[in-house]
Amino acid sequence: MSTPVETGVSVVKLGSNIGARIDGVRLGGDLSPEAVAEIRAALLANKVIFFRGQDHLDDDGQLAFGGLLGEVTLAHPTVRGVQNPNILPIDSEYGKANSWHTDVTFVDRVPAVSILRAVHLPPYGGNTVWANTVAAYESLPLSLKALVDGLWAVHTNSYDYAANIDELRIGGVDVKTEQYRKEFQSDLYETEHPVVRVHPETGERSLLLGHFVKRLIGVTSTESQALFQLLQQRVTRLENTVRWQWQHGDVAIWDNRATQHYAIADYDDQARRLHRITLAGDVPVSIDGTPSVVRTGDASHYSAAL
Repeated sequence: MSTPVETGVSVVKLGSNIGARIDGVRLGGDLSPEAVAEIRAALLANKVIFFRGQDHLDDDGQLAFGGLLGEVTLAHPTVRGVQNPNILPIDSEYGKANSWHTDVTFVDRVPAVSILRAVHLPPYGGNTVWANTVAAYESLPLSLKALVDGLWAVHTNSYDYAANIDELRIGGVDVKTEQYRKEFQSDLYETEHPVVRVHPETGERSLLLGHFVKRLIGVTSTESQALFQLLQQRVTRLENTVRWQWQHGDVAIWDNRATQHYAIADYDDQARRLHRITLAGDVPVSIDGTPSVVRTGDASHYSAAL
């Protein structure tokens, strides 16, 4: 019988429903397969995991580590003016992603995992909150489960990060912000996803919602809004969430198939910049086995890593 390999991976649980801190790991492309397997197991169990003290990590190291976990995608389906084609800067200079969302749900092949690294942090504020969408579904009463199990929703990038920014001056918006918004929406994508998807690795059921939802299908606009708000409130109940206070050298990894997240905009005009990569996922599948359907746009290029 083979002797277990010592990896040094230590998992510290942060809450009963979501979140764990991983100690004893120096992230990079040289991690052992055993350490990578333990990290993946911790991710699936806790939905979002955090690493402190990764100051050594740069863009190349972040990408190399991500490649051990899965297939690195392009930075974003529409954003092309980035320095590295696989890294999306989350930069307060261009707006703040302060709304509950799951990453890139407007395409058919929703990312499986997102990896976010702190690059420049404000002196205060700027925390991020994650919510467990599996726990949200599991806590629904049977009557609500019966209702949502067959629901579908249209997701679109017309509600992407820059789309919800308020006007910064009378008569218009900041020119730089406006240009960034237009780039996010330069190609229109709309996809029909089941409101309840089955996780391809764990078999768990989760609520696939967030701010990219344009409407629920088969109900009136008023009913759609009411149902959406009811379910979103279930997702974001405090018992389903974990809040992370960023420090320099931090890295967060979340299962994008089982979470939503929200970047808190409480740092005034201070600069905040983090670098995100995403790992390719499967097309979501409903409880009855029906896959998501593209309505508008071809995002096949998005999952093709360069």
